[in-house]
Amino acid sequence: MTIRLPDASGGLRTYESRSEPLAVTPGAPFTSRTVFSAAHVVADPFADVTPDSPAAVDWDATLAFRRHLWSHGLGVAEAMDTAQRGMGLDWAGAAELIRRSAAEAKAVGGRIACGVGTDQLASGTLAEVRAAYEEQLAVVEASGAQAILMASRALAATARGPEDYLEVYGHLLRQAADPVILHWLGPMFDPALEGYWGSSDLDAATDTFLEVIAAHPDKVDGIKVSLLDAQREIDLRRRLPQGVRCYTGDDFHYPELIAGDEQGFSHALLGIFDPLGPLAAEAVRVLDTGDTAGFRALLDPTVALSRHLFQAPTRFYKTGVVFLAWLAGHQSHFTMVGGLQSARSLPHFARAYELADSLGLFPDPKLAEERMKNLLALYGVAR
Repeated sequence: MTIRLPDASGGLRTYESRSEPLAVTPGAPFTSRTVFSAAHVVADPFADVTPDSPAAVDWDATLAFRRHLWSHGLGVAEAMDTAQRGMGLDWAGAAELIRRSAAEAKAVGGRIACGVGTDQLASGTLAEVRAAYEEQLAVVEASGAQAILMASRALAATARGPEDYLEVYGHLLRQAADPVILHWLGPMFDPALEGYWGSSDLDAATDTFLEVIAAHPDKVDGIKVSLLDAQREIDLRRRLPQGVRCYTGDDFHYPELIAGDEQGFSHALLGIFDPLGPLAAEAVRVLDTGDTAGFRALLDPTVALSRHLFQAPTRFYKTGVVFLAWLAGHQSHFTMVGGLQSARSLPHFARAYELADSLGLFPDPKLAEERMKNLLALYGVAR
């Protein structure tokens, strides 16, 4: 099995594809870590839409992918940025996704937490931002899912300083029915979130974030940190109140953060676990036995793929995630809501294919190779 892939010079080189996938099977629930995979949505390729249209979702394929993640013991973080919130999926589509996925989770016994944001607003007053959050929180709570309070573009644009974040989040936490996960998404994932928590100084922003948690520790299950700064996450993790978890969202340093140190560890809520699901689950089960070295041996080699998918502009990592889902046979096409399949280059796709294939991520390597050849042909590479 060989394929010609673009190289750095603009030419083609021969790559020998892997003939067998990595051998992993579904297993028992995890005991040492709580692990969520943020999950992508599958577009309806036959819908007559434009990038500006409301998302047309293939619900059957979208829910089938969630069942795939649950079958390996992973929780699903639903309607997050991996599902293209604010980048192709509007609030109406996200609300439908939440309702359908939460119902599916109940049917199969899967764990689910869902994103609560303000993306029905382009901008607004603080009162309007609170109301938007409240509307979405009500939808998630009515579905029976755990709530993840996502960072808000509208709040970032409206807030005058830390006091406005304290007021809005305090209001939401007081009325939340159950403990929530607070999500700090850095500007590398969404430039509109620059200066979140009232300051571009990350030390000052961290203090405000911790002040929110300290005022309502009984309403915060944990925090999800996506700053791509391992040491900052470790420092923040060590300052959390007793009982508040840290869920790493660091797609560059997740093996070491999940493994932890003598003072603690991070749980996980990661977009990279969408393509890595079965392998990541296998690694965590090894960690459950106390074998940290075995865990790292499985997961460390995946970092090169993750860093490639999440390279700047980081917000376009979703394109690589969906691309790999197509190659792996989880969907029949490479089409994305909002037309986002165009957000990465052919050399980027070629390297993603090579890295994923070398890890054994494709259940059917021959199918993956054939689909990669079809994509190359679409770009003008002769078969």
